[in-house]
Amino acid sequence: MDTQPELDLLVPFRKSSYSNGGDNCVEVGITRDGRVAVRHSKHPELPPQVYTRDEWTAFLAGAKDGEFDLKP
Repeated sequence: MDTQPELDLLVPFRKSSYSNGGDNCVEVGITRDGRVAVRHSKHPELPPQVYTRDEWTAFLAGAKDGEFDLKP
C-alpha cells in the first residue's frame, strides 16, 4: 500500500450506489498505471491509499469469503 496526494486517475473516484448519497463511504478510483486508489468520501482532501491490482484482488477475495467478518 502507498499513499500519494497526486494521482493520474484513469477512472475517477466513485462510490457504491448503495451509499444513498451519504458522505460516509469508501470511494475507489483506478490509476493510469493500473493501481487502485481508495479514499474516504468524507475527507477527499486527504491522500488516498493506493494498492496494486494484486493487493486489491486479494482484499476483495477475502471480503467475499468472510475473512474480515466480525466473530462473536
